[in-house]
Amino acid sequence: MPLVEIHLLQGRTKEQKKALLTAVTAAVHQSIQAPLDSIKVWIQEFPPDEYMSAGVLAAEKKQANKP
Repeated sequence: MPLVEIHLLQGRTKEQKKALLTAVTAAVHQSIQAPLDSIKVWIQEFPPDEYMSAGVLAAEKKQANKP
């Protein structure tokens, strides 16, 4: 039973998340021929003030990139 967990910053629409989950499910099914009913895929979202990369919070990076 394939289990796929995706970590994302908050901010995607329901439609975007559904498209991602659908695409990942299809990729797992096609690549390893796993039965669809055995594939589990979920998204873990977290706020941008709880994720840091290269010493910069994602929330601060987002603010710095705004025009």
